[in-house]
Amino acid sequence: MTPVVLDGSNLTIENVYQVAYENVSVQLAEAAIDRMRSSRRVIEKAIVEDRIIYGVNTGFGKLSDVHISPEKVADLQLNLLRSHAAGVGKPLPEAFVRAIMVTKANTLAKGYSGIRPEVVELLVDLLNHAIHPVIPEKGSVGACGDLAPLAHLSLVLVGEGEAFFAGERVPGAQALRRASLVPETLQAKEGLSLINGTQYMAGLGALAVKQAEELLKLADIAAAMNLEALMGTPTAFDSRIQAARGQLGQIASAENLRALMAGSQIREAHRYCPRVQDPYSLRCTPQVHGASRDAVKFVRSVVEQEINAATDNPLVFTETEDVLSGGNFHGQPVALALDVLAIALAE
Repeated sequence: MTPVVLDGSNLTIENVYQVAYENVSVQLAEAAIDRMRSSRRVIEKAIVEDRIIYGVNTGFGKLSDVHISPEKVADLQLNLLRSHAAGVGKPLPEAFVRAIMVTKANTLAKGYSGIRPEVVELLVDLLNHAIHPVIPEKGSVGACGDLAPLAHLSLVLVGEGEAFFAGERVPGAQALRRASLVPETLQAKEGLSLINGTQYMAGLGALAVKQAEELLKLADIAAAMNLEALMGTPTAFDSRIQAARGQLGQIASAENLRALMAGSQIREAHRYCPRVQDPYSLRCTPQVHGASRDAVKFVRSVVEQEINAATDNPLVFTETEDVLSGGNFHGQPVALALDVLAIALAE
């Protein structure tokens, strides 16, 4: 199968699903590599000039006013990974980990993070060699991004942590060695770039959206079978009724139901039944399924934007060489959308 090319802007939910469940290989676009090199040069220049930049040559959180000397900036990044690898619970399934990994690589490929392309290339190599970091299922903060899960992922890049490789749970260094890969030594900002972001929630959200869309199809099929078993009529699914309301999800579900019931022999057997109309629960299927369909469509738009978003902090803008602190790591847009998804599926 053709590899998924990561350029930071065009990753789809289908791509994430393919990488996660079908083990499709991944590669970085050349333009993405160039962008990462450019943003890295901005960071390196800032260090030489001793510009004060959060997370590059300062501490974190309440320690942001602590200046870190140039000879300590690399230690700061490694210690950041170690200190935040504090997840608990069972390891995530490998498909979930792959979804997180490909989403992380794609967002870094946008070129706003100031990370060396060599680090991202190693992350891609992990995917292509089926080295899956052990990420505990619990520990994400959300409001500060997915710090803990991404720290567990990132430790393997530096030869620490644990990974699943060839069916075994092994130390990260051993997994790299067995795949003939060399761990990276992180430089200024790179640890922060790796763990700052929403790729845990966005990657898993992408898989959830894909599965939700499959469930919507099954729901319409089940409804059609139910109507047949109860000897109902498709009259309530007439396109004119749906057009009178105009809700797109409702229109789509009704169209599916009409297609599924077209040519039904069971329907012919009771076409002249004296019943005036079917029970409410049958007639309103397009309205209920359609509302969920519209909600899932909304969630898809949010999640697909997020898997192509720069959610690091600070962000590097190469045109002006500005490094700006903001709040793109905050998970609220994805969290609200996934709550909507949960409601839609519960219906």
